[in-house]
Amino acid sequence: METFTVSSWSELQEILFADSWVPEIGRYRSRYAFRGLSDADYGLETTLMRLGGGYAQLERHLLRNFRKYAHRRVVERDSVWHWLAVAQHYGLPTRLLDWTYSPFVALHFATAHVDKIDRDGVIWAVNYLATHRMAPERLLSRLELEGANVFTVEMLSETVKSLTELDQLSDLPFTLFFEPPSIDDRIVNQFAFFSVSSDPMLAMDRWLLDHPGICRRIVIPAELKWEIRDKLDQSNVTERVFFPGLEGLTAWLKRHYSPRC
Repeated sequence: METFTVSSWSELQEILFADSWVPEIGRYRSRYAFRGLSDADYGLETTLMRLGGGYAQLERHLLRNFRKYAHRRVVERDSVWHWLAVAQHYGLPTRLLDWTYSPFVALHFATAHVDKIDRDGVIWAVNYLATHRMAPERLLSRLELEGANVFTVEMLSETVKSLTELDQLSDLPFTLFFEPPSIDDRIVNQFAFFSVSSDPMLAMDRWLLDHPGICRRIVIPAELKWEIRDKLDQSNVTERVFFPGLEGLTAWLKRHYSPRC
């Protein structure tokens, strides 16, 4: 796995947007999913994994009861993929991981936690096109039929009916990226999408180690965080945008006026 430790804002931009030129269309269109973490020592574990214990067996119980008690109008369609997306969005432990198409959104989450400002941060960048080439044929065929690069919940709902079916599609674990419905402005403004693994017990960073060449880690030294944070704020890349409403406003104000330690 490629790991870069940047030393300046300009070097960071070069690495974030590397390989984004697409000659077939003559445009700059990155094919990477980005995830920003405030501590470079953090891995790519799901919230389901963080439950501990027999979390893989708890998954179906968590989702079943979420579907049972949540209001039916929170989903557009009664499919496991719609329910998973909504559950993840509202904080239920799931096998999903949050990603963004935007490197600046990832940078925000890598630098927004003032209590971690003295720790190196990291941006994970995963090539979702290369990731999908390792998916089972049934899923690859659906992408090709749609002429799409990333799945939607509708595409997955029509192709794989359950998580059990997903787990049994291949003897080898695989990962998919899919876009959630535009549930609210938070998802839209964060340019968000999810990854899902066919093996709920396999952390994505461990899976990536077995598939070199599709991922890079960009380490942000602690001493660079304040500069990045100030430049993001001036570019309006803030909690006020990503979490519309009073909660985001107060989070932005609290961080913005926190003294530099």
